[in-house]
Amino acid sequence: MKLSALALGAMLSVSAIVGVAYAENPMVGGAAMFEDKNIIENAVNSADHTTLVAAVQAAGLVETLSGPGPFTVFAPTNEAFAALPAGTVDNLLKPENKDQLVKILTCHVVGAKALSTDVAKMVADDGGEHVIDTVGGCKIIAKVDGDKVTLTDENGGVATVTVADVLQSNGVIHVIDAVLLPKM
Repeated sequence: MKLSALALGAMLSVSAIVGVAYAENPMVGGAAMFEDKNIIENAVNSADHTTLVAAVQAAGLVETLSGPGPFTVFAPTNEAFAALPAGTVDNLLKPENKDQLVKILTCHVVGAKALSTDVAKMVADDGGEHVIDTVGGCKIIAKVDGDKVTLTDENGGVATVTVADVLQSNGVIHVIDAVLLPKM
């Protein structure tokens, strides 16, 4: 009984992130997000994700993330990239660092559509945290902390989902406030 109450509480807490569940898609970066457009078609319109879009282009992942999916993308904001040590983004965007950039970006992608309620249920079912395997081979630990979902990368870095359940034709985007980094 207690576990089911915990699961329900976690799902309700996470749904509070997006307000009324499955209402109109939230705006991201000042732009409307359209359920009938794919991840790339929507991301290019977000003023908060210009660095992510540039990185996806430099990594050669535009075609993949425009594909049928389904994908869940944990999308770091420009501020998240800016919080990395000085020069990191410029260095990653260099052609000779493409493999490292691809690894970092694919550690933000899951090969399934996972809404916030799905993540909350997995966290509750696993006793408070759930390991998410990413397309890039990273293991991200999801937790529900109050009314927020947090993601911990392989180095102990923590990102918080700031906008959840941005539905796309090929999956879902969850906006996060930090860049998740693989163990290097």
